Amino acid sequence: MSKNSKKAALERFKMEAAREVGVDLGNGYNGSLTAKQAGSVGGQMVKKMIESYEEKNR
Repeated sequence: MSKNSKKAALERFKMEAAREVGVDLGNGYNGSLTAKQAGSVGGQMVKKMIESYEEKNR
């Protein structure tokens, strides 16, 4: 997988996590987000990564 395709996949993952927690995330710079909003997106991403890992290792 190329660097650009990895970057695009991560961006899609981030957008999906943002939608799931109700954060309106735009493309590019999102400096208007609060720390709480940014943290909820990051937290959702980690939660999904852990779930995926656990699912693979059952």
